[in-house]
Amino acid sequence: MAKSGTVPRKTHAARATTRTVRDNRTGHFVTTAYVHRFMDKGGIVDVERVANAFHMSKGQFAETAGLGTATVSKADRRTAPRTQTRVTEMLEIISRVHDWAGGESQAMAWYRSQPIPALDGRTPEALVKSGRAAAVRDYLDHLALGGFA
Repeated sequence: MAKSGTVPRKTHAARATTRTVRDNRTGHFVTTAYVHRFMDKGGIVDVERVANAFHMSKGQFAETAGLGTATVSKADRRTAPRTQTRVTEMLEIISRVHDWAGGESQAMAWYRSQPIPALDGRTPEALVKSGRAAAVRDYLDHLALGGFA
């Protein structure tokens, strides 16, 4: 039984069944199970596992995430907060479009190449690289609530 004011820790099985939830801190919808799939036991996103899942080299993955090649190649840089934030933002966005895009590869293709007219015609990839992942999440929240693209 959890103490008052605390959240009970979810088991691996519970996480795997979790789909889309609203993050109480940011108010955005996130798909936790998808991001957790790429985390190690310590809660760190394994960038090599992400690159392999999308059939990319570390260099290609670094470019897609807007990181330097050295950042994804050196162990101490892969776990840095900036790197983890950028990769997590990318995965959260991909997880949101995964089902309607038709799969993982199609979601990555959408992320990398689909211009969003409501966001100055920039792609989600370009927006995340420039630190505007929240704008993409807001846009996806808007669509999820029945708004127009």
